Amino acid sequence: MEVRLDNLRKENEVLDIFCNLVTIPSPSLKEEKVSAWIIDFCKENGINGQLDNYGNVYINIPPTDNSKEPIMLSSHMDVVGDDSPVNIYLDDEGFIHADGRTLGADDKVGVACALMLAKEAINNKLGNHGGLEITFTRDEETGMSGIEHVEFNKILSKHVLVCDADKLGQLQISGASYTNAKITVRGLKGGHSGIDIGDETRLNAGKLLAELLNDFPQGVFYKDETGVITSCNLGAIVAGGIQNSVASIVEKGIKTNDYITEIMKKTSTNIINVLGMASYSIRSASLAKEEELKSLMSDIVNKFNKKYSSLAKAEIEYEVHLRPFEKADDDTIEKVHTIACQKAGIKNDISSFHAGAETHIYCQHKNSKGETFMPVLLGLADVYNMHSASEKVDYKTLLKGYEVIKNTFCEFNNRI
Repeated sequence: MEVRLDNLRKENEVLDIFCNLVTIPSPSLKEEKVSAWIIDFCKENGINGQLDNYGNVYINIPPTDNSKEPIMLSSHMDVVGDDSPVNIYLDDEGFIHADGRTLGADDKVGVACALMLAKEAINNKLGNHGGLEITFTRDEETGMSGIEHVEFNKILSKHVLVCDADKLGQLQISGASYTNAKITVRGLKGGHSGIDIGDETRLNAGKLLAELLNDFPQGVFYKDETGVITSCNLGAIVAGGIQNSVASIVEKGIKTNDYITEIMKKTSTNIINVLGMASYSIRSASLAKEEELKSLMSDIVNKFNKKYSSLAKAEIEYEVHLRPFEKADDDTIEKVHTIACQKAGIKNDISSFHAGAETHIYCQHKNSKGETFMPVLLGLADVYNMHSASEKVDYKTLLKGYEVIKNTFCEFNNRI
Protein backbone atom coordinates (compact mmCIF):
# COMPACT_ATOMS: atom_id res chain seq x y z
CA MET A 1 0.00 0.00 0.00
CA GLU A 2 1.44 3.35 -1.04
CA VAL A 3 2.06 5.84 1.75
CA ARG A 4 1.25 9.36 0.62
CA LEU A 5 2.84 12.41 2.21
CA ASP A 6 -0.39 14.41 2.20
CA ASN A 7 -2.14 11.63 4.14
CA LEU A 8 0.69 11.49 6.67
CA ARG A 9 0.46 15.23 7.13
CA LYS A 10 -3.25 14.99 7.92
CA GLU A 11 -2.58 12.30 10.51
CA ASN A 12 0.47 13.91 12.19
CA GLU A 13 0.35 17.63 12.90
CA VAL A 14 4.05 17.95 13.77
CA LEU A 15 4.88 16.48 10.35
CA ASP A 16 2.49 18.93 8.70
CA ILE A 17 4.16 21.83 10.51
CA PHE A 18 7.57 20.59 9.37
CA CYS A 19 6.47 20.28 5.74
CA ASN A 20 5.01 23.80 5.79
CA LEU A 21 8.26 25.16 7.19
CA VAL A 22 10.63 23.44 4.74
CA THR A 23 8.64 24.62 1.71
CA ILE A 24 9.37 28.22 2.71
CA PRO A 25 12.88 29.21 1.53
CA SER A 26 14.88 30.82 4.32
CA PRO A 27 18.57 31.23 3.50
CA SER A 28 20.68 32.98 6.11
CA LEU A 29 19.62 36.60 6.67
CA LYS A 30 16.55 36.06 4.46
CA GLU A 31 14.31 34.38 7.04
CA GLU A 32 11.44 36.90 6.92
CA LYS A 33 8.94 34.59 5.20
CA VAL A 34 9.44 31.71 7.60
CA SER A 35 9.40 33.95 10.69
CA ALA A 36 6.14 35.48 9.40
CA TRP A 37 4.65 31.98 9.05
CA ILE A 38 5.70 31.18 12.62
CA ILE A 39 4.14 34.39 13.98
CA ASP A 40 0.90 33.60 12.10
CA PHE A 41 0.92 30.08 13.57
CA CYS A 42 1.29 31.57 17.04
CA LYS A 43 -1.60 34.00 16.50
CA GLU A 44 -3.89 31.25 15.20
CA ASN A 45 -3.17 29.11 18.26
CA GLY A 46 -3.20 31.76 21.00
CA ILE A 47 0.55 31.54 21.55
CA ASN A 48 2.52 34.61 22.61
CA GLY A 49 5.12 34.86 19.84
CA GLN A 50 7.04 38.03 19.02
CA LEU A 51 9.94 39.22 16.90
CA ASP A 52 12.85 40.86 18.67
CA ASN A 53 14.81 43.80 17.27
CA TYR A 54 16.93 41.49 15.10
CA GLY A 55 14.13 39.36 13.69
CA ASN A 56 14.55 36.36 15.99
CA VAL A 57 11.31 34.84 17.29
CA TYR A 58 10.66 34.58 21.03
CA ILE A 59 7.75 32.54 22.42
CA ASN A 60 6.67 32.49 26.05
CA ILE A 61 4.14 30.00 27.46
CA PRO A 62 3.29 31.06 31.05
CA PRO A 63 3.68 28.52 33.87
CA THR A 64 0.72 26.62 35.29
CA ASP A 65 2.71 25.92 38.45
CA ASN A 66 5.02 28.67 39.73
CA SER A 67 6.84 26.23 42.00
CA LYS A 68 8.39 24.57 38.94
CA GLU A 69 11.29 25.78 36.77
CA PRO A 70 10.83 27.05 33.22
CA ILE A 71 12.73 25.44 30.36
CA MET A 72 13.64 26.78 26.93
CA LEU A 73 13.89 25.24 23.46
CA SER A 74 16.04 26.86 20.80
CA SER A 75 16.34 26.24 17.04
CA HIS A 76 17.45 28.27 14.05
CA MET A 77 15.24 29.33 11.13
CA ASP A 78 17.85 29.74 8.40
CA VAL A 79 19.03 26.98 6.08
CA VAL A 80 21.90 26.37 3.69
CA GLY A 81 20.76 27.21 0.18
CA ASP A 82 19.10 29.99 -1.77
CA ASP A 83 15.58 31.39 -1.96
CA SER A 84 14.40 29.33 -4.93
CA PRO A 85 11.17 27.28 -4.59
CA VAL A 86 11.26 24.13 -2.44
CA ASN A 87 9.27 21.14 -3.68
CA ILE A 88 9.20 18.15 -1.34
CA TYR A 89 8.37 14.49 -1.84
CA LEU A 90 8.33 11.20 0.09
CA ASP A 91 10.33 8.28 -1.31
CA ASP A 92 9.51 4.58 -0.97
CA GLU A 93 11.80 4.21 2.06
CA GLY A 94 10.09 6.87 4.14
CA PHE A 95 12.50 9.74 3.55
CA ILE A 96 11.37 13.27 2.80
CA HIS A 97 13.49 15.06 0.17
CA ALA A 98 13.49 18.41 -1.59
CA ASP A 99 13.52 18.18 -5.37
CA GLY A 100 17.08 19.04 -6.45
CA ARG A 101 18.05 21.20 -3.50
CA THR A 102 18.75 21.26 0.24
CA LEU A 103 15.70 20.22 2.24
CA GLY A 104 16.30 22.46 5.25
CA ALA A 105 15.64 19.76 7.86
CA ASP A 106 18.54 21.50 9.60
CA ASP A 107 16.98 23.05 11.60
CA LYS A 108 13.29 23.02 10.73
CA VAL A 109 12.95 19.69 12.50
CA GLY A 110 13.71 21.59 15.71
CA VAL A 111 11.39 24.48 14.84
CA ALA A 112 8.49 22.15 14.02
CA CYS A 113 8.82 20.13 17.24
CA ALA A 114 9.08 23.29 19.33
CA LEU A 115 5.94 24.80 17.74
CA MET A 116 4.00 21.59 18.27
CA LEU A 117 5.06 21.52 21.92
CA ALA A 118 4.02 25.16 22.33
CA LYS A 119 0.57 24.37 20.91
CA GLU A 120 0.08 21.43 23.27
CA ALA A 121 1.35 23.44 26.25
CA ILE A 122 -1.00 26.38 25.58
CA ASN A 123 -3.91 23.91 25.33
CA ASN A 124 -3.02 22.38 28.72
CA LYS A 125 -2.19 18.96 27.27
CA LEU A 126 1.17 18.58 29.02
CA GLY A 127 0.18 18.74 32.69
CA ASN A 128 1.40 21.30 35.19
CA HIS A 129 4.64 22.99 34.24
CA GLY A 130 6.92 25.87 35.13
CA GLY A 131 6.69 27.60 31.79
CA LEU A 132 8.03 27.06 28.28
CA GLU A 133 10.22 29.53 26.39
CA ILE A 134 11.23 29.11 22.76
CA THR A 135 13.76 31.02 20.69
CA PHE A 136 14.06 30.74 16.91
CA THR A 137 17.20 32.45 15.64
CA ARG A 138 18.43 33.84 12.34
CA ASP A 139 21.75 33.33 10.56
CA GLU A 140 23.09 30.30 12.41
CA GLU A 141 24.55 28.77 9.27
CA THR A 142 26.79 31.66 8.27
CA GLY A 143 27.60 34.10 11.05
CA MET A 144 25.60 33.20 14.19
CA SER A 145 24.51 36.82 14.30
CA GLY A 146 21.00 35.81 15.35
CA ILE A 147 22.05 34.14 18.59
CA GLU A 148 24.45 37.00 19.28
CA HIS A 149 21.48 39.40 19.22
CA VAL A 150 19.22 37.35 21.52
CA GLU A 151 18.07 39.35 24.55
CA PHE A 152 19.45 36.88 27.06
CA ASN A 153 18.62 39.06 30.06
CA LYS A 154 14.90 38.68 29.33
CA ILE A 155 14.96 34.86 29.37
CA LEU A 156 13.70 33.18 32.54
CA SER A 157 14.95 29.64 31.91
CA LYS A 158 18.32 28.28 32.96
CA HIS A 159 18.18 25.00 31.03
CA VAL A 160 18.22 25.37 27.23
CA LEU A 161 17.54 22.51 24.81
CA VAL A 162 19.15 23.46 21.49
CA CYS A 163 17.31 21.15 19.07
CA ASP A 164 19.88 21.05 16.27
CA ALA A 165 21.70 17.68 16.27
CA ASP A 166 21.23 15.36 13.30
CA LYS A 167 20.34 12.00 14.86
CA LEU A 168 17.35 10.94 16.94
CA GLY A 169 18.26 10.38 20.58
CA GLN A 170 21.48 12.40 20.56
CA LEU A 171 22.17 14.40 23.71
CA GLN A 172 25.42 16.29 23.35
CA ILE A 173 26.58 17.80 26.62
CA SER A 174 29.76 19.57 25.54
CA GLY A 175 31.21 20.96 22.34
CA ALA A 176 34.58 22.04 21.08
CA SER A 177 35.99 25.52 20.83
CA TYR A 178 37.55 26.80 17.63
CA THR A 179 40.92 28.51 17.94
CA ASN A 180 43.39 29.29 15.14
CA ALA A 181 47.11 28.98 15.80
CA LYS A 182 49.26 31.02 13.40
CA ILE A 183 52.91 29.97 13.19
CA THR A 184 55.56 32.15 11.54
CA VAL A 185 59.21 31.24 10.95
CA ARG A 186 61.70 33.82 9.67
CA GLY A 187 65.22 33.21 8.51
CA LEU A 188 67.28 36.25 9.42
CA LYS A 189 69.43 36.39 6.29
CA GLY A 190 68.16 34.58 3.21
CA GLY A 191 70.02 34.78 -0.06
CA HIS A 192 70.62 33.16 -3.45
CA SER A 193 70.49 29.35 -3.43
CA GLY A 194 73.50 29.17 -5.72
CA ILE A 195 75.73 31.98 -4.54
CA ASP A 196 75.00 31.78 -0.80
CA ILE A 197 74.25 28.08 -0.30
CA GLY A 198 77.59 27.46 1.42
CA ASP A 199 76.92 30.02 4.16
CA GLU A 200 75.68 27.99 7.12
CA THR A 201 74.21 31.08 8.79
CA ARG A 202 71.69 31.50 5.96
CA LEU A 203 68.96 29.09 7.10
CA ASN A 204 65.97 28.30 4.90
CA ALA A 205 62.70 29.31 6.61
CA GLY A 206 60.71 26.69 4.69
CA LYS A 207 62.94 23.88 5.91
CA LEU A 208 62.91 25.27 9.44
CA LEU A 209 59.13 25.47 9.38
CA ALA A 210 58.94 21.80 8.39
CA GLU A 211 61.24 20.92 11.29
CA LEU A 212 59.13 22.90 13.74
CA LEU A 213 55.82 21.44 12.55
CA ASN A 214 57.20 17.93 12.82
CA ASP A 215 57.39 18.43 16.59
CA PHE A 216 53.81 19.69 16.90
CA PRO A 217 51.01 17.27 17.80
CA GLN A 218 48.50 16.36 15.10
CA GLY A 219 45.00 14.93 15.48
CA VAL A 220 43.49 13.83 18.81
CA PHE A 221 45.22 15.37 21.82
CA TYR A 222 42.74 14.18 24.47
CA LYS A 223 39.55 12.12 24.54
CA ASP A 224 37.32 10.51 27.16
CA GLU A 225 34.24 8.27 27.23
CA THR A 226 32.14 10.93 25.48
CA GLY A 227 34.48 11.18 22.50
CA VAL A 228 37.21 13.52 21.28
CA ILE A 229 37.63 16.45 23.65
CA THR A 230 40.71 18.25 22.31
CA SER A 231 42.42 18.11 18.92
CA CYS A 232 44.62 20.11 16.61
CA ASN A 233 44.95 19.98 12.85
CA LEU A 234 47.45 21.47 10.42
CA GLY A 235 45.41 23.48 7.93
CA ALA A 236 47.84 25.27 5.62
CA ILE A 237 51.55 25.76 4.97
CA VAL A 238 52.94 28.64 2.90
CA ALA A 239 56.64 29.19 2.33
CA GLY A 240 59.16 30.00 -0.34
CA GLY A 241 59.19 31.47 -3.77
CA ILE A 242 55.52 31.54 -4.68
CA GLN A 243 55.22 35.30 -5.19
CA ASN A 244 55.76 35.30 -8.95
CA SER A 245 53.50 32.29 -9.45
CA VAL A 246 50.63 33.80 -7.46
CA ALA A 247 51.06 37.13 -9.25
CA SER A 248 50.78 35.32 -12.59
CA ILE A 249 47.57 33.56 -11.54
CA VAL A 250 46.02 36.86 -10.45
CA GLU A 251 47.17 38.70 -13.57
CA LYS A 252 45.86 36.04 -15.94
CA GLY A 253 42.68 35.41 -13.98
CA ILE A 254 43.31 31.67 -13.96
CA LYS A 255 40.38 29.56 -12.69
CA THR A 256 41.15 26.08 -11.43
CA ASN A 257 40.04 23.51 -8.88
CA ASP A 258 43.68 22.86 -7.99
CA TYR A 259 45.50 26.09 -7.18
CA ILE A 260 48.24 24.21 -5.34
CA THR A 261 49.36 22.47 -8.53
CA GLU A 262 48.99 25.70 -10.50
CA ILE A 263 51.13 27.62 -8.03
CA MET A 264 53.82 24.94 -8.05
CA LYS A 265 54.24 25.19 -11.82
CA LYS A 266 56.18 28.46 -11.57
CA THR A 267 57.58 28.61 -8.07
CA SER A 268 61.08 29.96 -7.60
CA THR A 269 63.72 27.53 -6.33
CA ASN A 270 66.77 29.78 -6.46
CA ILE A 271 66.14 31.56 -3.16
CA ILE A 272 66.97 30.72 0.44
CA ASN A 273 63.53 31.36 1.91
CA VAL A 274 63.24 33.93 4.66
CA LEU A 275 59.56 33.40 5.52
CA GLY A 276 57.35 30.39 6.22
CA MET A 277 53.87 30.36 7.74
CA ALA A 278 51.41 27.70 8.86
CA SER A 279 47.92 27.66 10.39
CA TYR A 280 46.41 25.15 12.80
CA SER A 281 42.91 24.67 14.10
CA ILE A 282 42.54 23.83 17.78
CA ARG A 283 39.22 22.43 18.95
CA SER A 284 38.45 21.61 22.56
CA ALA A 285 35.44 21.06 24.80
CA SER A 286 37.68 21.71 27.81
CA LEU A 287 39.37 25.05 28.46
CA ALA A 288 41.93 23.33 30.68
CA LYS A 289 42.91 20.84 27.96
CA GLU A 290 43.02 23.59 25.34
CA GLU A 291 45.40 25.60 27.51
CA GLU A 292 47.51 22.48 28.04
CA LEU A 293 47.78 21.97 24.27
CA LYS A 294 48.58 25.63 23.62
CA SER A 295 51.24 25.56 26.34
CA LEU A 296 52.84 22.51 24.69
CA MET A 297 52.89 24.20 21.28
CA SER A 298 54.34 27.40 22.75
CA ASP A 299 57.05 25.39 24.53
CA ILE A 300 58.02 23.76 21.23
CA VAL A 301 58.37 27.22 19.65
CA ASN A 302 60.49 28.44 22.57
CA LYS A 303 62.84 25.44 22.28
CA PHE A 304 63.16 26.09 18.54
CA ASN A 305 64.11 29.71 19.18
CA LYS A 306 66.79 28.69 21.67
CA LYS A 307 68.23 26.24 19.17
CA TYR A 308 68.38 28.79 16.34
CA SER A 309 69.11 31.93 18.33
CA SER A 310 70.46 34.76 16.08
CA LEU A 311 69.82 32.63 12.95
CA ALA A 312 66.04 32.34 12.82
CA LYS A 313 62.94 33.32 14.76
CA ALA A 314 59.62 31.51 15.24
CA GLU A 315 56.39 32.98 16.62
CA ILE A 316 52.99 31.52 17.46
CA GLU A 317 49.76 33.47 17.92
CA TYR A 318 46.33 32.22 18.96
CA GLU A 319 43.04 33.65 17.66
CA VAL A 320 39.91 32.49 19.53
CA HIS A 321 36.95 32.30 17.16
CA LEU A 322 34.55 30.29 19.33
CA ARG A 323 34.83 29.54 23.02
CA PRO A 324 34.06 25.98 24.17
CA PHE A 325 30.75 24.68 25.43
CA GLU A 326 31.85 22.84 28.55
CA LYS A 327 29.91 20.12 30.36
CA ALA A 328 27.84 21.48 33.22
CA ASP A 329 27.99 19.95 36.70
CA ASP A 330 24.18 19.81 36.71
CA ASP A 331 23.05 16.53 35.07
CA THR A 332 19.29 17.21 35.27
CA ILE A 333 18.72 17.14 31.53
CA GLU A 334 20.81 13.97 31.10
CA LYS A 335 18.55 12.19 33.60
CA VAL A 336 15.22 13.40 32.25
CA HIS A 337 16.24 12.85 28.62
CA THR A 338 17.29 9.27 29.40
CA ILE A 339 13.86 8.56 30.88
CA ALA A 340 12.11 10.39 28.04
CA CYS A 341 13.87 8.23 25.44
CA GLN A 342 13.13 5.04 27.35
CA LYS A 343 9.44 5.92 27.38
CA ALA A 344 9.61 6.50 23.63
CA GLY A 345 11.20 3.09 23.14
CA ILE A 346 14.68 4.28 22.13
CA LYS A 347 18.06 4.60 23.81
CA ASN A 348 19.71 7.99 23.99
CA ASP A 349 23.32 8.66 23.07
CA ILE A 350 25.07 11.06 25.48
CA SER A 351 28.25 12.43 23.96
CA SER A 352 30.52 15.38 23.25
CA PHE A 353 30.65 16.87 19.76
CA HIS A 354 33.74 18.20 18.07
CA ALA A 355 32.24 21.27 16.41
CA GLY A 356 30.45 24.50 17.20
CA ALA A 357 26.76 25.31 17.69
CA GLU A 358 24.57 27.89 19.40
CA THR A 359 25.16 26.01 22.66
CA HIS A 360 28.58 27.68 22.68
CA ILE A 361 26.98 31.11 22.79
CA TYR A 362 24.31 30.33 25.38
CA CYS A 363 26.82 29.00 27.91
CA GLN A 364 28.68 32.32 27.86
CA HIS A 365 25.61 34.30 28.97
CA LYS A 366 23.26 34.67 31.94
CA ASN A 367 19.47 34.76 32.14
CA SER A 368 17.23 37.36 33.78
CA LYS A 369 18.01 35.88 37.22
CA GLY A 370 21.76 36.13 36.73
CA GLU A 371 22.11 32.36 36.24
CA THR A 372 24.54 31.02 33.65
CA PHE A 373 22.67 29.10 30.96
CA MET A 374 23.08 25.31 30.88
CA PRO A 375 22.52 24.29 27.26
CA VAL A 376 22.57 20.87 25.64
CA LEU A 377 22.29 19.86 21.98
CA LEU A 378 19.45 17.48 21.08
CA GLY A 379 18.69 15.38 18.02
CA LEU A 380 15.01 14.96 17.15
CA ALA A 381 15.23 13.12 13.81
CA ASP A 382 17.66 11.27 11.59
CA VAL A 383 18.86 13.77 8.99
CA TYR A 384 21.18 12.53 6.23
CA ASN A 385 23.47 14.34 3.76
CA MET A 386 22.94 17.61 5.60
CA HIS A 387 23.52 20.85 3.67
CA SER A 388 23.50 19.07 0.31
CA ALA A 389 21.02 18.65 -2.53
CA SER A 390 20.54 15.04 -1.39
CA GLU A 391 19.58 15.99 2.18
CA LYS A 392 16.75 13.86 3.52
CA VAL A 393 14.95 13.13 6.77
CA ASP A 394 13.33 9.91 7.98
CA TYR A 395 9.79 11.05 8.77
CA LYS A 396 9.23 8.23 11.30
CA THR A 397 12.18 9.46 13.38
CA LEU A 398 10.72 12.98 13.31
CA LEU A 399 7.50 11.67 14.83
CA LYS A 400 9.50 9.79 17.43
CA GLY A 401 11.60 12.88 18.05
CA TYR A 402 8.52 14.89 18.93
CA GLU A 403 7.56 12.15 21.37
CA VAL A 404 11.02 12.47 22.94
CA ILE A 405 10.89 16.25 23.34
CA LYS A 406 7.36 16.05 24.74
CA ASN A 407 8.44 13.36 27.23
CA THR A 408 11.51 15.42 28.14
CA PHE A 409 9.38 18.46 28.90
CA CYS A 410 6.98 16.42 31.04
CA GLU A 411 9.76 14.55 32.89
CA PHE A 412 11.56 17.84 33.58
CA ASN A 413 8.41 19.17 35.25
CA ASN A 414 7.54 15.91 37.05
CA ARG A 415 10.92 15.39 38.71
CA ILE A 416 11.17 15.80 42.48
